[in-house]
Amino acid sequence: MTKTTSFDKLADLAGQELGASDWLLIDQDRVNLFADATGDHQWIHVDVPRATKEMGGPIAHGFLTLSLIPFLGKDILKVEGVSRGINYGLNKVRFTNMVKVGSKVRAVQKLLSVEPKSGGLMLTSEITIEIDGDPRPACVAETVSLIFA
Repeated sequence: MTKTTSFDKLADLAGQELGASDWLLIDQDRVNLFADATGDHQWIHVDVPRATKEMGGPIAHGFLTLSLIPFLGKDILKVEGVSRGINYGLNKVRFTNMVKVGSKVRAVQKLLSVEPKSGGLMLTSEITIEIDGDPRPACVAETVSLIFA
């Protein structure tokens, strides 16, 4: 369920877990498209027969998992009155588990802080990418973004 707030009330949510996105299936087509986009065609991602034989199946790129944060995050928080948002960067990223092709992932967001910056608000969030049925997450990232009214 999406949490909705206004630009002016966003700071009230600092320190809170905001919720989780819907689950997203990570299929081989998505992994192959990411490999083509980045040039990372390592066999553990794209050579299905070899990866199946040697590892039990191919895995998604860690950076593919990370790149899903904006897509998954849109299901978690909606801030009304925002004219634009900018990805400001990351403070920390850890890939803590492999995402096997065929599994589902979702994002869980905790809003760590909301601070005034450059005429807008700087949001720092902890995003955990969970794997359906696995107690260990795929990724934990501290993201930083700017939003403007």
